[in-house]
Amino acid sequence: MLVVPSMPGGQVLYLVLLIMVAAFLALRLYMVLGKRTGHEQPLPKPADERRAPPPLVRAPESVAEPRDSAPRAIDGGAEQGLRSIITADPSFDVARFLDGAKGAYGMILDAFWKGDRETLDWLCEPEVRDSFVAAIEAREEAGHVLDNRLVAIERALIADARLEGRVARIVVRIDADIAAVTRDKDGNVIAGSLSDAVATHEMWTFTRTLRGNDPNWKLAETDEV
Repeated sequence: MLVVPSMPGGQVLYLVLLIMVAAFLALRLYMVLGKRTGHEQPLPKPADERRAPPPLVRAPESVAEPRDSAPRAIDGGAEQGLRSIITADPSFDVARFLDGAKGAYGMILDAFWKGDRETLDWLCEPEVRDSFVAAIEAREEAGHVLDNRLVAIERALIADARLEGRVARIVVRIDADIAAVTRDKDGNVIAGSLSDAVATHEMWTFTRTLRGNDPNWKLAETDEV
């Protein structure tokens, strides 16, 4: 038979209080440790319930001005120069300039191929125009005719930009496909083929005097890449 020693009433009350406090602390500990805090790693779902990861989204590259967001249309080294140009002429727009540069590329090539000196005169600076005209005259003297066609402009990228006083200079790298044929005065093919386009890679430099009377950008230099 188990004999329980008698305890004074005060000690019994103290023991009961200790048991109640211990029970309260145990309950609080469970509430804290048993709850999810929101930072735990969720249990993996079965393979057939997992959602496919979202496609990778490429963040647009930084541009000279927020309104001119044109991913991969501006080389990083050109940004500072473009900012200077925009500061001097807030109406300048990168996207509109690139569209104009691509249009000028096609017009200048077409004018050169056809011997259109007048178009070259207002689209090119004098030195470039004179070089084109000299090549046209040599071609005409040889009795050759160009039957060329711009198939597509694959890419136009602003590779460099700077402001020299009031003169803005922007270098555009143009990657294009051109079908080129040279014929003699009788129309016979001397070289080239219209069925096989040739990939070309060039750097064209355009200039304009900001806030001047002439709003047009003109071709000031051409280089092959």
